[in-house]
This record gives sequence, structure tokens and C-alpha cells, in this order.
Amino acid sequence: MRKEQPNNPLHGIKLVEILEHLVSEYGWTELGERINIRCFNSDPSIKSSLKFLRRTPWAREKVENLYINSL
Repeated sequence: MRKEQPNNPLHGIKLVEILEHLVSEYGWTELGERINIRCFNSDPSIKSSLKFLRRTPWAREKVENLYINSL
């Protein structure tokens, strides 16, 4: 069970869950238009996107913000 943290809406949510939600919500094409990063536009996959997002804080922040706004 996840404990609520009012100051952190992403508490307990894994990056893979965020990415899977966004892909199901928007699809790779629209996701690449909303956040213009190569891992979404050129041969996209969950695995390659996770690898890039874990190493790139600015891109991860954009993905997390899009997730929060999509809820």
C-alpha cells in the first residue's frame, strides 16, 4: 500500500509505470511531439527510453511533469 505524500505526487510510482501510462495515453508519435527527445522519436522502446531517462535528469523531469498533467 502506498502512503500519501502531499508534497510528492510521484511517491511510490516507478518510472516504468509513468512511461507505460504515457505511451498508452498518447502513443510514441504524440509523446515524441510533446517531448522532443530522440528515444521517443527514433526507434522508440520502453527499455531504451528508461535507460535514457535514468541518466538524463532534465528529460526525466519533463516526462514526470507530463505524467502529472495527464492525470
